[in-house]
This record gives sequence, structure tokens and C-alpha cells, in this order.
Amino acid sequence: MPSVSEEECIKAAMATQLKKKELSDLRLRIIIKQEANQGNYQKAIAILDQLIARLPHSAIDYNNRGLMYLKMADYEQAMSDFDQAIALNPSLDRAYNNRGNCYAHQGYLSKAIENYEQALDINPYNQKVWINQGITLRELGDYSLAIETLELAKMISDQYLGRIYAERGYTHYLMGDWNYAIADYRRALSCLPQGDRYQQKVMKWLAKVLKPIISQSNIEGDH
Repeated sequence: MPSVSEEECIKAAMATQLKKKELSDLRLRIIIKQEANQGNYQKAIAILDQLIARLPHSAIDYNNRGLMYLKMADYEQAMSDFDQAIALNPSLDRAYNNRGNCYAHQGYLSKAIENYEQALDINPYNQKVWINQGITLRELGDYSLAIETLELAKMISDQYLGRIYAERGYTHYLMGDWNYAIADYRRALSCLPQGDRYQQKVMKWLAKVLKPIISQSNIEGDH
């Protein structure tokens, strides 16, 4: 059996070796993304805790941890991290967008709009922000402005085209423009990648608008 002093030396040597093998920040961020994609938000947070301990002034890591808390519906912790991210980097448009989403999830829609506008002041080409703003305007009942905002989002790039068509379609549905809604839902389904989780949402929306039309057609066919 090694003596106490020998045991301490062994532990110190092991700690040194582990430190040498410590994962790089980049590698940790890759693991965080993998865990988040699998829905393992608590694991992602544990790794982000390590990164923030190493890099206490990293706005990106605070923003990402806040996003994990947001996905877990822990709005208080999420808001705290987004606030810290913005304090460290007032030009981080992502953090304003995420803080806007956090407000929106809690029903503070006007606060959400304020944050989306701040994000767009920093980066007017952030397509996600335009989409989120359009959705929030719709929830506020301003359907026309929501459509205009989603149109602006569509002009930026084709990256989120499927989602934009879907959200525009749902806005048309709420406005009573069912033909436009159906057309947009079909456009959305043609743009979304196979297996995209958003497909199921769009298919439910499409089925909802088609159901009364099909029922009416069946009634008329019985005469």
C-alpha cells in the first residue's frame, strides 16, 4: 500500500495528466451541440458550466446556457443568462433574440418585440429574428404586419423558407384566408427536409383547414 504522501503524489500526477488531456473549448461546444440536438439539455448545461468556469467573460457560452434553460422552460435561469450575455457583449444579436423568445414564452409579447427590434438593429439580416417577430405580431393580433414581417424574412435567404411559408399560412388561416393558408402549407411541406420535426406541425395545420372543406364536399355529394 502506498503511504499518504505517495498517494498524494499519485493523485497530483493523475490530475496533471487529466489536465493535459482536458478537452478543448471547441470540442466541448461540439459535444454541447450534440447533447442539445438529442434533447439532453441538463447534460449540455453541465458542460456549459465547465466552459463558463474557464471563460467567465464568454457571452456566447452564457447565451447558449440560457438557451438550454429556455428549452427546459426554466425562464428565470434563462433570463439571467441572457442578461449576462448581453452585459458582456451588447452586440450579440442572438442573445436579444433568445431573450425575446423567453419573454414571448412567458406571455410578455411587447417585451419580446422590443428585444427582436434590438436584435435587428444590430443585425438586420438575422432571419430567425424576423420570423420570431412575425409570429409574435400575429399573437398580438396584428395579422397584416405579421405577414409583412414574414415577407421580409423570406427575402433574406431560403434557409428557413419552409418555416416561413408555414407561419405565413397559419396567419392567413387566422385571417380567414383559407385558400392562401392551404397554398402556403403546401409550399412549406415542399420546402421542409424529409423528417423535419416541423413537417408534423404543418400537416396538422393543413388537416385542420381541409377538414371542414372535405366535410362540406361530402355533404354536397350526398344530395
